[in-house]
Amino acid sequence: MKRLLAVALLGLALCGVARAAIDTYEFPNEGERQRFRDLTTELRCPKCQNQDIADSNAPIAADLRKQIYEQLQQGKSDAQIVDYMVARYGDFVLYKPPVNERTWLLWFGPAGALLLGVIVVAVLVARRRRPASGAAATLSAEEQARLDQLLDNQDK
Repeated sequence: MKRLLAVALLGLALCGVARAAIDTYEFPNEGERQRFRDLTTELRCPKCQNQDIADSNAPIAADLRKQIYEQLQQGKSDAQIVDYMVARYGDFVLYKPPVNERTWLLWFGPAGALLLGVIVVAVLVARRRRPASGAAATLSAEEQARLDQLLDNQDK
């Protein structure tokens, strides 16, 4: 009875491992294998968002790996495969999207925000260093005399 229970528990524990899919693709040479690796690490998983399709376990990543493999077998170039993926999923699948009117903010937005912050800080510092305006900075003769009197009494 104990052995049967142990086998049942072991079987349940290994169920998850048995379902995990491992891609096994046959390549005619090492160059094709390297192209496959390069392409799968260059493209982002649409579901995982910050993981390439080579490392993702999402079903869509497995589909994309299969699609890349099939296109490599058809003799398509890397550029054709990437163009296909971009046409299907948009620039999001690229870790390095092209600079165009849709990605301008992505590329130059952080630098613009930093520049704006530096300008704001410079203006604030300049305002603090500037002396007060004319009317508030000058004292009347009576006020100056009173100030001198107070400073003289303080020194004694």
